[in-house]
Amino acid sequence: MYKVTVLYEHAEQPEEFEKYYFEKHIPLAQHLPGVSELELTKFDSAPGNGKPAYYRMAELYFISREAMEESMGSPEGQAVINDLLNFATGGVRVLLGNDNK
Repeated sequence: MYKVTVLYEHAEQPEEFEKYYFEKHIPLAQHLPGVSELELTKFDSAPGNGKPAYYRMAELYFISREAMEESMGSPEGQAVINDLLNFATGGVRVLLGNDNK
């Protein structure tokens, strides 16, 4: 499996982030071709109950890197990528790699 990990930095206005994320962005991501699984995480603390380094994480699984590249290059993929600017006000990091489960 090939995985795209999206790490969201802390939003300037978390309530607005959450509303947009679930009403607009996630529905777009659910229509990405070739995604075999989508996992969402909201971090609530770091070790020792400190502030976590990131606010949220999304993990998208594909059967191969080629499938991921095709999906991200599709109109649906471009819509998801372009939509990040609409709500990820704290910034976002994207990591690509093999999932060796």
